[in-house]
Amino acid sequence: MEKRGPVLHIVVVGFHHKKGCQVEFSYPPLKPGEGHDSHSLPEEWKYLPFLALPDGAHNYQEDTVFFHLPPRCGGRTTVYGVSCYRQIEAKALKVRQADITRETVQKSVCVLSQLPLYGLLQAKLQLITHAYFEEKDFSQISILKELYDHMNSSLGSTSLEGSQVYLGLSPRDLVLHFRHKVLILFKLILLEKKVLFYISPVNRLVGALMTVLSLFPGMIEHGLSDCSQYRPRKSISEDAGLQENTPRLDDYASVSAADASNANLGMGKGDRKMAGNNSLEGPKANVPFSQPEKTCNGAQSSNGTVQRLKVPSRASPASSESDWETLDPSVLEESNLKEGEHENPASEPAENLRSKGVSSEGLPITVQPQANTGHTVLVQGLVSGLEEDQYGMPLAIFTKGYLCLPYMALQQHHLLSDVSVRGFVAGATNILFRQQKHLSDAIVEIEDAHVQIHDPELRKILNPTTADLRFSDYLVKHVTENRDDVFLDGTGWEGGDEWIRAQFSAYLHALLAAVLQPDNEKILSDFGTAFVTAWKNTHNYRVWNSNKHPALAEVNSSHPFQGQYSVSDVKLRLSHSVQNSERGKKIGNVMVSTSRNVVQTGKAVGQSVGGAFTSAKSAMSSWFSTFTQSTQSLGD
Repeated sequence: MEKRGPVLHIVVVGFHHKKGCQVEFSYPPLKPGEGHDSHSLPEEWKYLPFLALPDGAHNYQEDTVFFHLPPRCGGRTTVYGVSCYRQIEAKALKVRQADITRETVQKSVCVLSQLPLYGLLQAKLQLITHAYFEEKDFSQISILKELYDHMNSSLGSTSLEGSQVYLGLSPRDLVLHFRHKVLILFKLILLEKKVLFYISPVNRLVGALMTVLSLFPGMIEHGLSDCSQYRPRKSISEDAGLQENTPRLDDYASVSAADASNANLGMGKGDRKMAGNNSLEGPKANVPFSQPEKTCNGAQSSNGTVQRLKVPSRASPASSESDWETLDPSVLEESNLKEGEHENPASEPAENLRSKGVSSEGLPITVQPQANTGHTVLVQGLVSGLEEDQYGMPLAIFTKGYLCLPYMALQQHHLLSDVSVRGFVAGATNILFRQQKHLSDAIVEIEDAHVQIHDPELRKILNPTTADLRFSDYLVKHVTENRDDVFLDGTGWEGGDEWIRAQFSAYLHALLAAVLQPDNEKILSDFGTAFVTAWKNTHNYRVWNSNKHPALAEVNSSHPFQGQYSVSDVKLRLSHSVQNSERGKKIGNVMVSTSRNVVQTGKAVGQSVGGAFTSAKSAMSSWFSTFTQSTQSLGD
């Protein structure tokens, strides 16, 4: 069988004045046997037109969208989409089709890929989209076919290690904008909460959301393969029975609907051992490319049962543990036992790891961690199904119904309340998403750097400790001190993008190492006792804890910024309190406003009085200089 490259399709989506958003061209065709100009879509990808051509796009001349599609039948992993949108005046076209009746023509060119190379795909796609529009004749599709061939030849040997994965994602800009709230966003996702990002246009939305995810070690490279396991809303009545009887999370399980529960319950030790052996063939240098295009016809028969889906070679979450709602710790313990039987490299003694070329020294987890060298040895996680390093990274956050949707179309709104979706990190530009606060735990308004957390208890859990405040202050100071350095531009080490990611990697590794220590209450209190307790109840922690990670024994198990309480901590705490409560913010504004008015009055009374009040105003302004950097509250 011909080997495919990472790019599955090049697709053009246009806006039709009567039909709305629709696919106008696809290469290769989205459905086997159809023509390149077919408008029909696979059922799993029915939202593709609305993702590629975003809501409100007519307000912008151009925009970029990152989006995720569920795997098609026979596919195993998320399909990563990058779309470049542009509009052009109809009168500028050399060839104007009869169905063009509006003054402007709106189209998107998008790439559907099996590799999460968002920024790299965007850079290539923007050039081609510009050239495609410059032709002023949208029937000239040869450039799109050439794009498909070029991308597959140039990206075919691309490894998901190194800085190209993070192209266009700037933690430096994120810290400059959100400041200390970046750590709160980090912890929100660790707790697997329902987090909604909101801003227009879409390129600012997806950039901020994916940059937050890039702070998690290995997440973008290997942690999103199960992040879009959802079933689109059906309009066929006969499908209702299937939805009632089969958990939607098991769509990708290789059994029929009637046998799904029996297969999960009947999987014995031999079956699990076979799945484990199949998934541990050895570390892979490059991500294997699946074949979702092959014969998806008939995947669902007339009676609503799933037919002959290919068994995934890895142990999928559906086959290695029970459904997320009834996750039994004993299942994880049993998987842990099986891993020992399989001689999983991730749980071997340190001396064996050394003999295989894996350094037992690991990364020195300090406030100056080492940069990623790009030579991490990965193994298949038996429970998570993800490619993991020796520390168990990436954490299995985006699995078992916890979705990552960088951009959500309005047509996907029902997913926020879907019973098979246990949580999400999603981005939206439509105000309807933001107005329905009951569907999320937190709304992140990117424009104002405002993190709105609805539940008072969750706000308490996420209230930063003194050590956390030191960590955040350390990041902000190093980034802001170098912000005017024209030679830095996010590419330097200290205060740069890689440096910030290394700090969060150090933080997370220290947290994981601390959890493994006996009598660790004092150590964990630096991370937040309530937070750690809540985190231990999450799916990602239980999956991570089901395996052994001996490499963490080499990691410093204390908070990177632990230490005795000092006067500077008092100032940090006071600054945080004023920045992150409406009452404190109002008091600060009133005091500054009052001092301004009094100074003006003092000038009218006399120069000496005015001078005195000017000094008072100067002192007040200095005191609140750190407060005014953050204009929105974490709380109400």
